[in-house]
Amino acid sequence: MILPLHTLHDVLDQTWPAAKHIPQDCWCLRLGKGGGKRVSAATLKGTFDSQSIDAAAQRMHDFGQPSLFMVRDGEHDLDAALDGCGYEICDPCNIYSTLISKLTTQTPPTVSMFNIWEPLAIQKDIWRQGGIGATRLTIMERVKGAKSSILMRWDNHPAGSAFVAISNNIAMVHALEILPHQRRKGIGIWAMRQAALWAQKQGAHSISSICTKENTGANALYSSLNMRIVGRYHYRIKKDKR
Repeated sequence: MILPLHTLHDVLDQTWPAAKHIPQDCWCLRLGKGGGKRVSAATLKGTFDSQSIDAAAQRMHDFGQPSLFMVRDGEHDLDAALDGCGYEICDPCNIYSTLISKLTTQTPPTVSMFNIWEPLAIQKDIWRQGGIGATRLTIMERVKGAKSSILMRWDNHPAGSAFVAISNNIAMVHALEILPHQRRKGIGIWAMRQAALWAQKQGAHSISSICTKENTGANALYSSLNMRIVGRYHYRIKKDKR
């Protein structure tokens, strides 16, 4: 099954939602409240010009956010226009996806993976150590519909935490964090399989995840599971002069 990219971007919006979506001309602006680029970037909805770019940038400035645009596959004219306006590329990302059935062929070892909602204090500590703080936890709480966290244990000790949510029968995994001393043990693979098993019970048919191109560990993990890169995007940012 080939998932349309616009569908995956919709799933991203639903499973990792901004505090608010604000339409302006040809843009969808996002109020991120400190939750990171995915919930703060403006995306294109129609025909743009340089004036509309400047207007969107000013509105983001008014929010107290940097002038930040997400450029998705195929948006070549937008990319060129932003480049000409002095916006620099940052955080190119890969979108991975596969059928749920591809990951449910094996079950994790006993007492290693647990689906829990709401996340336990130890999970919040693990996320915090990985730079996933309170503002990201608020994003998880904001998600409507089926969602779960995954507590990972290995060698009888906490090992990691992840978040998974479903929209349009597609599961998306976010915030997969493994403690440094527990890495390179295959725990991430079992966490993804656990996410798939949980999502299958909720009626999902596909599972996706997103990581930056520079995140060699995450790219290796998804590739090892034969998940395919089905789309890419990057951000363009210009530091506001204040």
